[in-house]
Amino acid sequence: MNRRHCAAAAITLVCALGLLTVPVQAMAAPTPDSSPSPSASASAPAVPSPAAPSSEKDLEKIREQIETLYRQAGAATDAYNLAEEQTKKQSGEIVKLAKAIVDGQARIAELKDRAGAQAREQYRNGGLPPGAQLVLSDDPQLFLDGVNKVRTSQQASKTVLAELTRTQEDLETYTQDASSNWHKLETNRVKQAEAKKKINAQIAAAEKLESRLEKKELARLRQLEQDAANRAQSAWLATRPTPNIAVSGATTEAGKAAVAFATAQIGKPYVWGATGPGSYDCSGLTSKAWAAAGRPIPRTSQEQWRLLPRIDIQDMRPGDLIIYHADASHVGMYVGDGAIVHSPRPGRHVTLAGAGSMKILGVVRPDR
Repeated sequence: MNRRHCAAAAITLVCALGLLTVPVQAMAAPTPDSSPSPSASASAPAVPSPAAPSSEKDLEKIREQIETLYRQAGAATDAYNLAEEQTKKQSGEIVKLAKAIVDGQARIAELKDRAGAQAREQYRNGGLPPGAQLVLSDDPQLFLDGVNKVRTSQQASKTVLAELTRTQEDLETYTQDASSNWHKLETNRVKQAEAKKKINAQIAAAEKLESRLEKKELARLRQLEQDAANRAQSAWLATRPTPNIAVSGATTEAGKAAVAFATAQIGKPYVWGATGPGSYDCSGLTSKAWAAAGRPIPRTSQEQWRLLPRIDIQDMRPGDLIIYHADASHVGMYVGDGAIVHSPRPGRHVTLAGAGSMKILGVVRPDR
């Protein structure tokens, strides 16, 4: 292996092993910046003037703005979570490649020692291996034995050289893969940072809107939120197809376990990026619930929608996941009787809600 390859492998190894000393970014919610960056603030809808709302119409407009802000924060949270998962994966790959590089370098050193030993042996015997010297003997038996030894010696040399070549090629591949994974790792870290800015900006804007309201206005805002959810639930129930009882009632043991885990988390706060045990975001709750049931599923609501088997809503049964909004930015777990358990948004806690209280995109079944 030439010096260029050795240098490349060594540099990659140092970088990869250095990664082990850097803690993976925790999935806990960061403290929102008091003054989000210009680029982050630009992504949030403009906050209205500080004047207190004077009518029901004003409050309803604020409710819609707050809902939009938190939905955008939810979408950014999904992007953050996906980048976090990819970062963990790339970190693990780099560690594996670092070990492969170390093992490859040790194997190359061993093969070179073996090749050198064979060369030194030939030199000591006048440039000929022991078998070749026996070929020159006048003894017929020694001649025949020598032929076999020559063949064995030649095959051994070819084997060493072939393995040395393969190991050098493998080491070159490991080096290239490590460099590629390192680039992906840095790309995902940039995505995480961008998503974090957006999340902080949206949450800060929503909290600013709410902070301008008086106590009685906040109470009325909560009522408006509940009224909107009730209207959506009633409309959904009115148009919902008759459920397929045979299918809906066939909840699996894994499904029951997932529901039991999720409902046991009721009352714990929403924290974006959190997967428990003290707090959860929406997909953190569903992914942990199904992991507890022995069925690991993708971490984010968008990946759950993309990768898990989809079913017709009339076949829905407890344990299934309902994906919400056109961008699949929210998820809840169906628990039966038209209800879900979910972790709604910042400032709220894991709770039960109407399955139709938000716009449904579709339903997926982790244990199908």
